[in-house]
Amino acid sequence: MASGLPVRRVDVNSETKAFWDATVEGRLMLPKCNDCHTVIWYPRGYCPACSSMNVSWTQASGHGTVYTFSITRNGAGPWKLVGPYVVAYVELEEGPRVLTNIVGCGVDEVTIGMAVQVVFDDTGEGMSVFRFEPVR
Repeated sequence: MASGLPVRRVDVNSETKAFWDATVEGRLMLPKCNDCHTVIWYPRGYCPACSSMNVSWTQASGHGTVYTFSITRNGAGPWKLVGPYVVAYVELEEGPRVLTNIVGCGVDEVTIGMAVQVVFDDTGEGMSVFRFEPVR
């Protein structure tokens, strides 16, 4: 999937490697606390809800809903060339809310509560950036 939005390589560390490796395969992997069952976002090796280090990786469904969004008409840097675009928080079926872009539709078509699914933009650097598009 190529949204036309900028992508860039991110710094990967031992806590986020499994997440970024899965993006190349088109999978959304999230850490989950084995003690309190919280699904964690942003990937890390401990649970922010109960402080447990008993965390493992689980594959997310890739489905969610738009929690809130903003239409950006004049970005900065490489984003200035691609506006307007949507920046949104998507609430995943598993619970966490992730900051992302909504692609695959016009900016004026996005609504709060819209059902969306994950898509991936290849960075060309051995990883992909996740974004969401409307469920069709």
